[in-house]
Amino acid sequence: MADTMQFDLVSPERSLASLRVSEVQIPAADGDMTAMPDHAPTITSLRPGLLKISGPDGTSEYVVTGGFAEISTEGTSVLAERAIPRDDVTQDDMNNLISEARKAQENANPDTVDAATKLLADMVAIGDEIGISTT
Repeated sequence: MADTMQFDLVSPERSLASLRVSEVQIPAADGDMTAMPDHAPTITSLRPGLLKISGPDGTSEYVVTGGFAEISTEGTSVLAERAIPRDDVTQDDMNNLISEARKAQENANPDTVDAATKLLADMVAIGDEIGISTT
């Protein structure tokens, strides 16, 4: 088994990371998962959460709001709806994410209210996990 794999993180605004890593912890829609070198090919959707990478250069974390991850034997690519390096997340960022989720919940129709409620809960959980209180 290889020690590292290629990892790429891209959002609509920019490419956030392209480096060699030993593992990627992914907030997948069906539960957290860890991708490592030689992982079985998988495509999964993301839920809002923390994406964590570890490699020879240390560890990094990114707040993601959704998107997709493609895992192959050569590496992992994440296409995030929105991604912010954890250390760059501000109180204003969290307030905006929570506000957007609240608006989505308020405007949800009966068929989507459960998903909107979960989105709001996930956003609040991100704030709690990174130590930024949510309003």
